[in-house]
Amino acid sequence: MNGPYAALAGRIRVALERVVQRANILTERAQQTNDDGYWDGVALNLHGFYGGVERIFEDIARTMGEGVPEGSVWHRDLLVQMEADVVGLRPPVIRTDTRNCLEAYRGFRHIVRNLYTFNLLPPRIMGLTTGLQACLADVEQDLVEFAGILERMSQGTD
Repeated sequence: MNGPYAALAGRIRVALERVVQRANILTERAQQTNDDGYWDGVALNLHGFYGGVERIFEDIARTMGEGVPEGSVWHRDLLVQMEADVVGLRPPVIRTDTRNCLEAYRGFRHIVRNLYTFNLLPPRIMGLTTGLQACLADVEQDLVEFAGILERMSQGTD
């Protein structure tokens, strides 16, 4: 198996499940206690979820030799790049539906990084937490499929 592709396939298979579980636990506690500190914790875990996915995408872009976008909107461009078929390098990493679900978390990550926590609205956080498990399932499905493609590419069978 080709070393860089095999290593990338292994890194892709690492799950983000812990972040999702933590966000769900903290959401329950926030609802029970109405304590803003728990909402802050949920927000940080939602931020961590997208950050983890984004690091995987950066890793894919670097390993595949296509490069990571630059500029003020590089986060958005990276997500679009992962949806694209990069002719001669790789097929799409994620489906359009997966990109759409990740857009909400990308936007929220930006809010968490650039606003004070007292500006975070619990209903918005709750909505994102509710959709988190489904979005994670989509991401994992796409990444496992892509990892399989990488493994076949490394063996020269694709």
